[in-house]
Amino acid sequence: MTARSRPSALPAFSAFGIELEYMIVDRQTLAVRPIADRLLRDDRGAVVNELERGTMAWSNELTLHVIELKNGIPVPELPALVDAFQSEIGEIERRLAAEGARLMPGGSHPWMDPLTETRLWPHAHEEIYQTYDRLFDCRQPGFANLQGMHLNLPFADDEEFARLHAATRLILPILPALAASSPYMGGVRTPVLDRRMAAYLRHQRALPASMGQLIPATVRSEAEYRERVLAPMYAQLAPLDPKGVLRHEWLNARGAIPRFDRMALEIRVIDMQECPRADLAIAAASSRVIQGLYEARWCDLSQQQAMPTAALADILHACIRDGERALIDDSAYLRLLDYPALRCTAGELWGHLLDASYRVIPPPWREPLNILREEGPLGRRLLRAAGPAPARGRLEAVYRELCDCLAQGRLFLGLE
Repeated sequence: MTARSRPSALPAFSAFGIELEYMIVDRQTLAVRPIADRLLRDDRGAVVNELERGTMAWSNELTLHVIELKNGIPVPELPALVDAFQSEIGEIERRLAAEGARLMPGGSHPWMDPLTETRLWPHAHEEIYQTYDRLFDCRQPGFANLQGMHLNLPFADDEEFARLHAATRLILPILPALAASSPYMGGVRTPVLDRRMAAYLRHQRALPASMGQLIPATVRSEAEYRERVLAPMYAQLAPLDPKGVLRHEWLNARGAIPRFDRMALEIRVIDMQECPRADLAIAAASSRVIQGLYEARWCDLSQQQAMPTAALADILHACIRDGERALIDDSAYLRLLDYPALRCTAGELWGHLLDASYRVIPPPWREPLNILREEGPLGRRLLRAAGPAPARGRLEAVYRELCDCLAQGRLFLGLE
């Protein structure tokens, strides 16, 4: 979401900002291609960090094989973004075709070798990326091979921030059950369905204050957040980064972080899907359930804020590992979400939450949400298509189909 002054901050759920990260790969081999800077050029041919295209924008990420697409202006309704993002993908695909390349969706590249294939962004703000690399070693999966969607939800003041933060922290643990899309890494099936998030859990371990338990602890105001989260993070950073290159709120790597510079809560634990319609369906489902909690439909604010962070982190780890099949037996957590039993799978919980949140699911989201409920998250469908120990040729065929889904704006249902 674009930066805004405090007086014009948007009320909660009045607008949405979406950021989508895609891999650039070779059209023939599907190997990563570090050529994002060939796309990010202005009218004079100069490399830029962000290319504005009307209401949309393209921007760089840490590595040269990733490009980010986003709506530069917050929108009041998500359905309008489906065609907008798909149109931008079409233009990027057209330009990449001339380079013998294309876009690949999904939470991670299935066989990239980060140690040998990582190329950091070498242009403007290079000092930021070099500092990241010095502190954290960016040639690891948690930096070099993970692509996600960031969902930005606005808040207008401290009261809205406290309610939005409390609601979001309850939903963060189960988002991988809906969005896991990275079951392969290094050419093999990993032990978890969401390898991207498993890597993300450790990617800034050299600065523990920047991560916490990934699930953020309860806070009730901006001042409290700055005192309890940002100040300790900056203090721990100071001896490692004397120049303060990374001393910004975006260094905070928790699963949801407040961006006070633009008055939005940025949710970071959602893997990339096969096409924008699927990404935005998950954004719509997530925000609708978060809004239900925000409005205290099932439990009040004090109950939400009292839920222990460690218990939420345990649920998150289970969902990263097992996706929609993760067993949730924390009865206190299930009561907060008005679930009528003492245990369930994460998929069953999502079914309950969607039924409780939507009387009629809007047409753009019906097919993708039905597929998620009936066939599982994209990671499950990829695993079903490629198998637990796929030969390289089979893996390539599956991910080539995934690339075709992105280019054509259709959902992934496996190979014929």
